[in-house]
Amino acid sequence: MSTTSSETLSLDLRGDVAHLTAALMDIESVSGNETAIADAVEAALRALPHLSVLRDGDAIVARTSLGRAQRVVLAGHLDTVPLPTTPGSRGTVPSSWEGETLYGRGATDMKGGVAVQLALAAALTEPNADITYVFYDHEEVEASLSGLGRLVDHHPELLTDASFAILLEPTNGAVEGGCNGTMRFKVATTGTAAHSARAWMGENAIHKAAPILARLAAHEPATIHVDGLDYRESLNAVRIHGGVAGNVIPDRCEVEVNYRFAPSRSIEEADAYVRELLEGFDVERTDAAAGARPGLDVPAAASFVAAVGARALPKYGWTDVARFSALGIPAVNFGPGDALLAHSDNEHVEADAIRECLAALTRWLA
Repeated sequence: MSTTSSETLSLDLRGDVAHLTAALMDIESVSGNETAIADAVEAALRALPHLSVLRDGDAIVARTSLGRAQRVVLAGHLDTVPLPTTPGSRGTVPSSWEGETLYGRGATDMKGGVAVQLALAAALTEPNADITYVFYDHEEVEASLSGLGRLVDHHPELLTDASFAILLEPTNGAVEGGCNGTMRFKVATTGTAAHSARAWMGENAIHKAAPILARLAAHEPATIHVDGLDYRESLNAVRIHGGVAGNVIPDRCEVEVNYRFAPSRSIEEADAYVRELLEGFDVERTDAAAGARPGLDVPAAASFVAAVGARALPKYGWTDVARFSALGIPAVNFGPGDALLAHSDNEHVEADAIRECLAALTRWLA
């Protein structure tokens, strides 16, 4: 059932974790509207006496304090992308079941992972490591709004004492180590405006962008071996802007370029790589986020991979494991569901995938 911020839904953390996932999905939580789900999560965690709980905006941190030799972080975001607008879409709110398949917004990204966190928080009163559970807002929007980033700024002491972190993003049961970095550029060309009937009086900025597109199309993306995993890079034009009207020769054109780079490259090295490829053009970097090395050689990571019995794979997309890596905490992605279904009009997850993720983490931490 859906709820609003004026009423707090009571979550059953000890029942079937797949049904807990559905209950979380039924609380509409598009980025910027996470208060209702944060209220429900906070209330459920504060009812657990073995945890200390802090809330910052719509981000929540819950911690055990058992004096264990190591501490691990289990993290997940509460928000989703906007609901689909296609009539009859099943990737919406509220959720729906078809047999053992759960449909709706957030099914894979990432209410199943959040449900696993909550189930573990309730069940593991005496885990073999101290655990920090992190639930945060504004992951699906610009990085400056990130609830995890806000926690790092406001309460770093609640995160930096960990030796390993797991982000429960969907990985289809695999362990995805680290992540590629990402950066965006605007590559501009300029010309001279003129009436299109007298085109020879002007200089067409869109035509001058052709060599940019040609270089990008001819570029062969590298595959770079990092700490035992192969990270495939990509460098692409993702958007183009230019033109004033249908009868005007354009005097400016901008090509937006996205570079996904291996975690062995620094932001500075990745920036230099793109500028070398596009030498001779006006290149402006507009956004950048470093990648994260997989850190699978860390003892905690090795024991985790062995305990869950999953394959270790590289993460090509950027995730918040990079924020943990920047804090000096090795981190991996591990969660239920197929990431290829995230944000789709057909978003869904198998109930057993959520249950198996919970079982794997319980084996490791119990």
